[in-house]
Amino acid sequence: MNRLFALLALAALTATATAQTTITFWHSMEGIEDAVDALIERFHASQDEARVEARYVGAYAEAQTRLVAAFGTADEPVLFQAEIGFFPRLVGDGALLDLSDLVAELPAEEVADFYPGIWAYGELGGGRYGLPWNTSTPVLYYNADALRQAGLEVPTTWDAFADAARALTSRTAQGAMFVGDSWLFEMMVLSRGGALAHPDGSPNLDGPEAVAALTMLRELVRGRQMAFYGASESTPAILTFVRTRSLMTFASIANWPDVRRFSVGFDLAAAPVPIAEGGRVPLGGAQLTVLRGASDAERRAAFAFWRFLVEPQNLADWVEASYYIPVRRAALPLLEGFYAEDPNRAAALAQLELAVPRPRVASFDAWRGLLDDALERALRGNQTPEAALAEAQRRALDLEAR
Repeated sequence: MNRLFALLALAALTATATAQTTITFWHSMEGIEDAVDALIERFHASQDEARVEARYVGAYAEAQTRLVAAFGTADEPVLFQAEIGFFPRLVGDGALLDLSDLVAELPAEEVADFYPGIWAYGELGGGRYGLPWNTSTPVLYYNADALRQAGLEVPTTWDAFADAARALTSRTAQGAMFVGDSWLFEMMVLSRGGALAHPDGSPNLDGPEAVAALTMLRELVRGRQMAFYGASESTPAILTFVRTRSLMTFASIANWPDVRRFSVGFDLAAAPVPIAEGGRVPLGGAQLTVLRGASDAERRAAFAFWRFLVEPQNLADWVEASYYIPVRRAALPLLEGFYAEDPNRAAALAQLELAVPRPRVASFDAWRGLLDDALERALRGNQTPEAALAEAQRRALDLEAR
């Protein structure tokens, strides 16, 4: 009889193991892989229906290349962390599964708890293809010692920012530094009340706000009050800032731990970006997406894992580990101590209600390269801001016409 019971127990365990769904998860969370793994282990302990096998596949650009190479192969993941500029291209290419039916089952109060701009980003083409988790906004990083010594307030407008950059410039340091990344340039455009896309999704790369932003950058760079680095030069750019050779810059709030670690010679601080009335800020980060090759069981398991990640306590623990912003309001009370300990960590929170999605257009991934080129030509070459952006607009329209 004991042998019979043992065989029945073994059969039950085997059936449970067989019913368990395993999903592969490709992510780009370098430096905080331990936090990702800890959440996965916690997920495994909370249930026995799904397992997650996580794999770091490089920074966003490398991850995109590897994903494209994996399409249709046995290596294609189930769950992929898609950088938000790349996300619309994946939807346009039909690479992702629609999650609308699963989202429709969420309680209305849970959906309403997400910040609107963050929640809306995953909806595209009449379906729900993305789920928020790691989200950021750009903030102003500044050398608080330098501003204090110069008797300057933290700039809250672009005119004040330009004036501060000029006032802070000395024989040994430039007042500001800018990395020619399309996201940071979009921040300058949105914060002035503009946009890089028209409401119909067509490009608006040479709008008046874009010209004004690039004109300000060009004047500061030519006056040697701002250091300019290309989109691929983020490492030397950060070194310039932490070595106090430039005194203000812009980056994601998620960069705070790394910048803080190396800013040992001065008082580092962060603040919301300068913004005009009616201005907004672009969301950064990524969307969790389910690839088209996933089975329905894998799709459901991936969705269950995402719901676990955005439970308030798990989300709060993630924010403390990663410095990304909380995508749900319910996590904020759990983070009061974290933000009170260092108010700089909360610089992005003041902008959350103003945060909006980047253009959800399949070709936006290509537009970003055109903007990077325009910044290079205007800030390192001889093209005027108007000419550089007009050329980017023309090339973007050519892409749309194909």
